[in-house]
Amino acid sequence: MAVAMPTRMLFIDGEWKEPVLKKRIPIINPATEGVIGDIPAATAEDVELAVDAARRAFVRNKGEDWASAPGAVRAKYLRAIAAKITERKPQLAKLEAMDCGKPLEEAAWDMDDVAGCFEYYADLAEGLDAKQNTPISLPMDTFKSYVRKEPIGVVGLITPWNYPLLMATWKVAPALAAGCAAILKPSELASVTCLELADICQEVGLPAGVLNILTGLGPEAGAPLASHPHVDKIAFTGSSATGSKVMAAAAQLLKPVSLELGGKSPIVVFEDVDLDKAAEWTAFGCFWTNGQICSATSRLIVHESIAAEFLDRLVKWSKNIKISDPLEDGCRLGPIVSAGQYEKILKFIATAKSEGATILFGGDRPKHLRKGFFIEPTIITDVDRSMQIWREEVFGPVLCVKTFSTEEEAIELANDTQYGLGSAVLSNDLERCERISRAFQAGIVWINCAQPTFTQAPWGGSKRSGFGRELGEWGLENYLSVKQVTRYISNDPWGWYQSPSRL
Repeated sequence: MAVAMPTRMLFIDGEWKEPVLKKRIPIINPATEGVIGDIPAATAEDVELAVDAARRAFVRNKGEDWASAPGAVRAKYLRAIAAKITERKPQLAKLEAMDCGKPLEEAAWDMDDVAGCFEYYADLAEGLDAKQNTPISLPMDTFKSYVRKEPIGVVGLITPWNYPLLMATWKVAPALAAGCAAILKPSELASVTCLELADICQEVGLPAGVLNILTGLGPEAGAPLASHPHVDKIAFTGSSATGSKVMAAAAQLLKPVSLELGGKSPIVVFEDVDLDKAAEWTAFGCFWTNGQICSATSRLIVHESIAAEFLDRLVKWSKNIKISDPLEDGCRLGPIVSAGQYEKILKFIATAKSEGATILFGGDRPKHLRKGFFIEPTIITDVDRSMQIWREEVFGPVLCVKTFSTEEEAIELANDTQYGLGSAVLSNDLERCERISRAFQAGIVWINCAQPTFTQAPWGGSKRSGFGRELGEWGLENYLSVKQVTRYISNDPWGWYQSPSRL
């Protein structure tokens, strides 16, 4: 059963506030194409209010600022948020499924990960105090030196719609753990659970202004946030095109950025695999989250000796995927997030066909669904490396296929992309897997699997997939500034200049 969409305002300085221009954006359920609510649309005026609130929270005159609070204090709030996420898991999962179209069971899994991420960074926040004033070994005994790690300041966090609350948490949790104050701007296509996070923060008593949440359009809210002179850092997850704009805006003020962008990740399948196990991982790697994953292993590179039989197995696995309303039991593939994305994916498929590729399976709306932005899991063969489907990110349940004969050819095909986020190799020869993992030009390598993600392990890419790492201790470092403190401890004068008393 669906839950009612809450009506929320912007969350600024610990309070719900109507947008200055009183604009709102409709929420479209991608499974029904119906309007089920709306969200506030922030503009530059609201960004200004949020940045002011965050700066006041970051450093308060009375010494009660978030930045200098002990890590244990920040950890208390993070754990309280985690507990509330767990308490509200059923409601949050349903809201997520209705808002962005992901299967309910998957959305529930995401909520577990959200709570786990807040818990993990609570632990790191507590540990941060013990690591302060770390001594540095120097070659001169007349000096002592140590390092402090301090919050970078007020940070702007811009997040996507495919994992609305989880991707936000990947940034919010480490930013708050580090002692930063934050302004979160989620995607206008799926913001509902991020506004519920604001409600949770208010309920647990998070100090006002520490986390501000602005929903709205990218040009109207995201761009003013990225270019604001009093925002000290921007962390962005989204398309490479938008990431370039964010980086250009930040560059005007020499503002640091971290970018997690698009991908066109390979999955290389060797001839010694168990065909069914490999077929399931291949399907999961591309069709999980309705194919809307930046790290989707959407380029299958399979050994020519098993290609025909492997593709036959893969089609059978794909036919068995339940496509339905995300709230139905057993749903494994829901709708694409919006009409615009839906049309974009269908155009990719049509272009591949017009360029000479073969639609081996799927490629259209499922026959049993007349409404909603549903697309069958799609497998495309006879792909040439010059084709758009091989080179560009689709961000939908579309897999393109090429074969190889040698290990060297497989590596060359895998690296034949401007992106470098994820990659996978499936083989029973673990030495070969290790060789391949070293040869892949990507920030993430999966061996005999695809897509597993853990809060403790670093996440990020290379080339046009961006730079910087989220999750693990690396995620916390994103929001910390390193300060060197060096003290002269000798009683002797420095002696570089002639003393005036001797003249």
